[in-house]
Amino acid sequence: MSSASDDRRDRDTEGRARNARPRDGLGRPLPYGTDGVERQPEGVVRAPEETVTEAQALLAAGKPFHAHEVFEDAWKSGPDEERALWRGLAQLAVGLTHAARGNVTGGARLLRRGAGAVEEWGVEAEQPRPYGLELAKLAAWARELAGTVEKDGAAVDAEVWAPRLRGDGA
Repeated sequence: MSSASDDRRDRDTEGRARNARPRDGLGRPLPYGTDGVERQPEGVVRAPEETVTEAQALLAAGKPFHAHEVFEDAWKSGPDEERALWRGLAQLAVGLTHAARGNVTGGARLLRRGAGAVEEWGVEAEQPRPYGLELAKLAAWARELAGTVEKDGAAVDAEVWAPRLRGDGA
């Protein structure tokens, strides 16, 4: 059963409900008609190296919400044995998003959860550096940021706190 409000929902080109409001770099909705950040297309299948490169560029630009969407595509489209890795990376990006929005509790929780997930995946898969990702350094970064957010109780600058996924800034 469809209501009148359902008929007014924004739709994508496939007819699925999708909010068309512009968003800022942290994924927050802006008023219609406002210039926002271009949204990441959903459901894009990329090679793992492309995923890391694109996510790094978004993180470095202070757009962790959008980086999360890139990691989420890899999580949903990648091989089963890598899904926990990409999900953990998506959690790190969302944790940074929440920390930058000032959500201290949610940010710290997701950063720690993501840190544990990528570390655990690296140990179980016996791959501490898949696709050049520095999993131990990422986990340490996430835990440091979680502690900083909790100690300061304030929003952080997502661009300043952007992690270096490969440890070399790339």
